[in-house]
Amino acid sequence: MARWPDLATLELLVQVAELGSMGAAAERLGMTQPAASRTLARFERRCGLTLLERSPRGSRLTSHGALMVDWSREVLAAAERMSLSAAALRRERSAQLRIAASMTVAEYLVPAWLATFRRVHPDVGLDLAVLNSDDVVAGVAAGRHDLGLVETTRLPNRVHSMVIGRDELWVVVPPQHAWARRSRRVTLAELARTPLALRESGSGTRRVLEDALAEHGLAAADPAAELSSNAAVRIAAAAGAGPAVLSEHAVRPSVASGELVAVTLAEGPLQRELRAVWIGGARPIGPAGDLVTTILR
Repeated sequence: MARWPDLATLELLVQVAELGSMGAAAERLGMTQPAASRTLARFERRCGLTLLERSPRGSRLTSHGALMVDWSREVLAAAERMSLSAAALRRERSAQLRIAASMTVAEYLVPAWLATFRRVHPDVGLDLAVLNSDDVVAGVAAGRHDLGLVETTRLPNRVHSMVIGRDELWVVVPPQHAWARRSRRVTLAELARTPLALRESGSGTRRVLEDALAEHGLAAADPAAELSSNAAVRIAAAAGAGPAVLSEHAVRPSVASGELVAVTLAEGPLQRELRAVWIGGARPIGPAGDLVTTILR
């Protein structure tokens, strides 16, 4: 080939291989199908190879095409690493780290993490956004945040993640509630049937509960109250609005004071992973990587 291949053409070829259709690949990349077909036909002429076998049922890779797709993935991955590394160098130069954290993580864990980070990296400016888990992940995927700190495991493919900690969800009720006085453990089926005081849809806390119920073929009843902060849910539960399911960090002081009682589940505790999320390489780089290292120490 006289010239180096265009990255957009390589991405198109990879998408055709993954989706099995020129039309689907074109749609994903925001192209028309005729434009996509012309692009790959020009690429085949330049290569002097037939890369795709085209039929009414779709496009299938030839043996040469399969090799070209493998090489294209390597080139695209290298280009992405270069782009992300350049962006990280720009951020290092400007010494600014944009973080987004879910509400539970931001309230109870982030302050200590950032205090430790500042002692080691005093020149890095920190910008913290507190959102629910879905919004954190969406912001990271869109490039609005360099690093996200969440409880959810439902992540889009282009977002990377790693476990940075764990916590447990506690079912809590006021002392006068029937569950607080009985010796028999509460089952997930009972929990599912009971209107609860819950965080809003999109929060990691609520999603962990919904996933745990779904694993047992259950779905939560309509909530007794749907609130946008841990404090509001805790207060509603203490006032008798309904049992609540919250992070141990959010309710431990209230349980210790006797304001709330932690109820044991028959199926065992609801545990979850806390994750750092980012886009790019296998590990976060620059100040984002430094913060993850600080958290893991």
